[in-house]
Amino acid sequence: MIVNMKNLLQQAKNEGYAVPQFNINNLEWTRFILEACEEKQSPVILGVSESAVEYMGGYQTISHMVQDLVQYLNITIPVVLHLDHGKTIESCKDAIDAGFSSVMIDASLYDIEKNIEITNQVIEYAKKRSVSVEGEIGQIGSNSTDINQILLYVQKTDLDALAPALGSVHGVYKGEPNLDFETMTLLKKNIQVPLVLHGGSGIDDKRIKKAISCGICKLNINTDLQIEWSKEVRKFLQNNNTYDPRKIIKSGEDSMKNAIYSKIRLFGSYGKA
Repeated sequence: MIVNMKNLLQQAKNEGYAVPQFNINNLEWTRFILEACEEKQSPVILGVSESAVEYMGGYQTISHMVQDLVQYLNITIPVVLHLDHGKTIESCKDAIDAGFSSVMIDASLYDIEKNIEITNQVIEYAKKRSVSVEGEIGQIGSNSTDINQILLYVQKTDLDALAPALGSVHGVYKGEPNLDFETMTLLKKNIQVPLVLHGGSGIDDKRIKKAISCGICKLNINTDLQIEWSKEVRKFLQNNNTYDPRKIIKSGEDSMKNAIYSKIRLFGSYGKA
């Protein structure tokens, strides 16, 4: 069933685990993720970047695909269809109108006042339609954001999830991850909004577990799955002369699902559906 993520993240916050967001890139990836999470009875957030929206043919195409797959595969776990890093109010509205159950408005390039203004406009539109909203303050990949600005952002908005800059990066890390656990802990103590860690790929298990203990309730994963899938596809193509794209794409399924199983166990979302 497709739901928004408000209650899922509140439960994760209360029970001390994290809900995985796995980004989707095509129909097969969506199916692999849904099947793996259903098998382990883990709730899942399907993240869709704006570039993926363009690649897959628009918000309506993705929304219909996910809804139809959930029905066709008899998926019983809670599934969130979430716009990842929506850059404008219009893109968030388009996703909502197409049936996305959750959106992220990323107005982090603006100053705090403008960020709050844009975020509240998205929240006003989303709440009337039972859609959850994630907001960002500070820029992922940069240094941690001043905690006073984070607290102001939370105070002035009615967010369902907060993604502050906490030292993580998107993609492959160059050197060791430098997560700001001190700020995470302070936020856990001072706000009720569930915390999100972007750039969850490439972070070792010890740091992931510590981040969850410091209040992270949602972890975003994309690159790790891309790496595992592509490794197997390369091996398959080296040993097979097939030209069938279905066989090529499917050759990475088991490796990708094993990576998903590992993340579900690590995040503590196993059996939480």
